[in-house]
Amino acid sequence: MAFNLGPRAIKFHPNIIALILLLTILFSNVLKAQDQTLSTIGDVLIFAMPATALSSTIITGDEKGTWQFTKAFVVNQALTIGLKMAIDKPRPDLSNNASFPSGHSSTTFQSAAFIQKRYGWKYCTAAYALAGFTAYSRIQADKHDGWDVLAGAIIGVGSSYIFTTQYQKEHLEITFNSSDDNYLLGFKYKF
Repeated sequence: MAFNLGPRAIKFHPNIIALILLLTILFSNVLKAQDQTLSTIGDVLIFAMPATALSSTIITGDEKGTWQFTKAFVVNQALTIGLKMAIDKPRPDLSNNASFPSGHSSTTFQSAAFIQKRYGWKYCTAAYALAGFTAYSRIQADKHDGWDVLAGAIIGVGSSYIFTTQYQKEHLEITFNSSDDNYLLGFKYKF
């Protein structure tokens, strides 16, 4: 197996891949001890992610963004809770709460999608990584399966995409163009 990274290629011998898989299986008991830590981090991120997204609108004085985040958050929570009640899918660990869709995933992905849609990709990479980690932590904690977290992510991203528009710091743009003794001055206002 080889990965081409431009002028250099990284090659993995099949025995190395087998060794990595074997070590992963052997040390899975050590990783199980970390499951509680992963679950706790996911539980913290369900509150930290929306707080960060909302704080970004408050810090920048983006009142329109605050309102857009609030609408997306309320719709996301209503859809997630409504589907949990309507479908009532049991959790993989057979606890009493409904499993489908994952509320942790929908909340964290809604927050990450809001940051991405409102402020751009350069601000949301870490947010999407944390949302993905939260979804992973829910599967590792045996609270959800892949379909639960996928549905949560889709609901979260969708709710942000419905209500969020790109942040425009500059609303007025002045343009100038000249050619062959013709001059054009333009004004563009973005609402």
